[in-house]
Amino acid sequence: MKVYGARRVLDGVDLDVSRGSFVSVMGPSGSGKSTLLHLLGGLDTPDSGEVFLEGKSLSAMDDRARTLIRRHRIGFIFQAFNLVSVLTAGENIALPAVIDGERPEAYEERLRLVLDVVGLTDRSDQLPSELSGGEQQRVAAARALFVEADVLLADEPTGNLDSRSGAELLAVLKRAQHERGQTVVLVTHDPSAASFGDAVVYLRDGRFGGRLQLDGEGGDRAQLVLAWLQELGA
Repeated sequence: MKVYGARRVLDGVDLDVSRGSFVSVMGPSGSGKSTLLHLLGGLDTPDSGEVFLEGKSLSAMDDRARTLIRRHRIGFIFQAFNLVSVLTAGENIALPAVIDGERPEAYEERLRLVLDVVGLTDRSDQLPSELSGGEQQRVAAARALFVEADVLLADEPTGNLDSRSGAELLAVLKRAQHERGQTVVLVTHDPSAASFGDAVVYLRDGRFGGRLQLDGEGGDRAQLVLAWLQELGA
């Protein structure tokens, strides 16, 4: 449970995300989606209940321990790109390694591979102001991939993107799941974006409202999500 003032933003939500899976979280504004993501990432702590990462309680850790977990095991991708304007795309991506005191030769190959994954090899020397919105969001995604985190948490990452750029970013997240074995939790309002997940979870008024399991591939997955939302009265 998470309470802000007199309001229960999350109440009795029990979510189990298997390692290497992709779960989409949907719900109306104010339903607790972003709060849930912040709790999963150790950016906040619950007022009651526990958040576990591979059997270890994040909420029981002190601030320093949670900071290290976030730095090395959890990657964040937000709707706001949060890029440093005076650093190039490559420098923004490698910033976690610089903060950790790594020498450039120690992470050059890792940076090259990540730039290739997000399709920005030829844009690595550009400043954020010289990149499109879609490219900036792919830099933000690459930064999360660069730390080789176990978990990727994405909060409305396609909200400021056109449909093509959004699809490219979602393909990057799917590739991270399939090729790198990373666990992905995506918060979104968009049924098409949600359909990239293996499952979709719906929140309403801070409570669990339903779960849809998605199997197989194909363009009808977004229609399945839409039909399911209509059944829920969303």
